[in-house]
Amino acid sequence: MATHTPRTSESTQQLKEDLHHLTQTVEELVNATADDSRSNIKELRDRAEKRLKDTRERLEARGERVYGEARDSVTQQADACDRYVHDNPWTSIGISAAVGVVVGMLIGRR
Repeated sequence: MATHTPRTSESTQQLKEDLHHLTQTVEELVNATADDSRSNIKELRDRAEKRLKDTRERLEARGERVYGEARDSVTQQADACDRYVHDNPWTSIGISAAVGVVVGMLIGRR
């Protein structure tokens, strides 16, 4: 179940814009090589390298953020499950037994 926060949506939009700018710069660089204008090529290459570096940094930061958020979410869910089992041991045993019976019936049908 994925939830989209405004920050995630904003970050995704920024990433799309970065990739769009990077693509435009690379296209300009490719088109400029046809002119063989050395100063123009160097300027475009420098812009492409800068945008590539910026985009890479944003992607790495976003990946680290997503990993951290996922890790925190899983940890919170595991803690909630642990608390529930400790607070309701007999209910947990009953649920486990019911799941075991259902799995046993499904395996037995094969």
